Amino acid sequence: MSGYVCSRVLINTGIRHLSSSFATSNVSPATLSKTCLFPSHARGISSRRGRSGQGGENTLDFHLNRLQIDAVMCANEQSVSIPEFDGRGGSSPVLRFESNQLAANTPLEDRRSSASCLQARGMIFGVFDGHGGHACAQAVSERLPYYIAVAMMSESVLEDLEAAMETARPVPPILQWYKHRNDYNYRESAALYVNHLRVYWQELLASEEQGKGMSPVDAFSYAFQRLDTDLSLEAQVPLANDLMRSTAIQAAFAGCTACVAHVGPEGVHVANVGDCRAVLGFQEDDGSWNALPLTQDHNTTNQAELKRVWSQHPVSERQTVIVDDRLLGVLMPLRAFGDVRFKWRRELQQSVLENGDSDLEALNLYQYSPPNYLTPPYLDATPEVTYHRLRPQDRFLIVASDGLWDEMSNEEAVRLVAEHMTGVHLQARVSASQLNLGQMHQLLLRRRARATPSLDRNAATHLIRHALSTNEYGEMDQERLATMLALPSDLARMYRDDITVTVIYFNSNFSQSSHNK
Repeated sequence: MSGYVCSRVLINTGIRHLSSSFATSNVSPATLSKTCLFPSHARGISSRRGRSGQGGENTLDFHLNRLQIDAVMCANEQSVSIPEFDGRGGSSPVLRFESNQLAANTPLEDRRSSASCLQARGMIFGVFDGHGGHACAQAVSERLPYYIAVAMMSESVLEDLEAAMETARPVPPILQWYKHRNDYNYRESAALYVNHLRVYWQELLASEEQGKGMSPVDAFSYAFQRLDTDLSLEAQVPLANDLMRSTAIQAAFAGCTACVAHVGPEGVHVANVGDCRAVLGFQEDDGSWNALPLTQDHNTTNQAELKRVWSQHPVSERQTVIVDDRLLGVLMPLRAFGDVRFKWRRELQQSVLENGDSDLEALNLYQYSPPNYLTPPYLDATPEVTYHRLRPQDRFLIVASDGLWDEMSNEEAVRLVAEHMTGVHLQARVSASQLNLGQMHQLLLRRRARATPSLDRNAATHLIRHALSTNEYGEMDQERLATMLALPSDLARMYRDDITVTVIYFNSNFSQSSHNK
């Protein structure tokens, strides 16, 4: 969720004059292809002035037909199957993954990454929630998987990479990316990113402690903090051209949270900075489903996180470090990449903004320091890393930005994916003596809504559809969905956040064999 905007405004369920029709999507899942700019999801929305309402006010009607709704929902949809064997004599722990994004901001501020490690084992999946613009989330989504993968490589593999660079030979690929056609890259900064990645692995080699490579836990911690340091330094030094310089400044002054999962032979490692979330879905022997959160939100709902932030500043700042559930009264996440306004000294901020030879207004930047900015830094990108060994009952992992978790609980998300995966709708037994007639009627309405066949072949799309359309009775409200999707870009952010979801399905054969070892 953006830390620079006001609190969300709840949608007015009294909105009328909306019409829509729904049917099963005929849009095929998106395939992997080259990158391009994100399209606006508002295209195809028509509006007209309606008759005066009861109060004499004009109302605006939004009309989305079936194809337009499906086009919006499926524009960023991705489904990828993974080969059962990883090419190194072992089975892959990942069977397939499904992903989707839906914008509220224009342009979309969320980003996502998915890639296989070619010089190490396992796959990397990331969700990145930008705030103050998309620049930081974009840079981190492109670069962080490389930093993690390189840290896990053995010394001999790093030596091969360096020798190839030194002799201008083709460099062995580090990652196999799974890109959607709408996933964007900072191509103008590619040379800078490669050069700094090389410096990074040269320093790992110089440490003489790389050996067989870092463990995923150490790799996550080192990579997160090192990339954040590189983002900060790149904004302070001269670069090859004005475009590269502007990109670096934007990435440093914007910010993003990040949740990254590495699924490998050892199991699942998750590193989290901010309030994106990873939740594992598993099935008990009796067939029931449960949710196991693998992350904790780094915001003011987390008491341990509050104590950590307070402990880093004088007691005299106890009343000013956190104001209105925000860091210095401004930022909601308490850990993040970028956001140098919460990390740099005031003098450094002023120097970079004034002497950067960039059009700050065009970059949507301005000179500003948070109130009560007394003892920086107030923010860092140190991840909280968790490990989970895969068990036979573990079925999938949901990694999503807080746009999803604002709308549903961990348990609800797991239930929806489980129902989508199995086609079995989960109904708990209820005694008639526990409910009156009205309550029983509402329960039957909710169950009928849940029993409706899924309109989506992609579980991530299924989650987003429910997040936008489920009303206070737990029913799928088609009018609500149409309203949410038809909101103009300047209003959409007031009612919902960007949503990014990736669902990773585990290979049961791998889980079983791993458990038996």
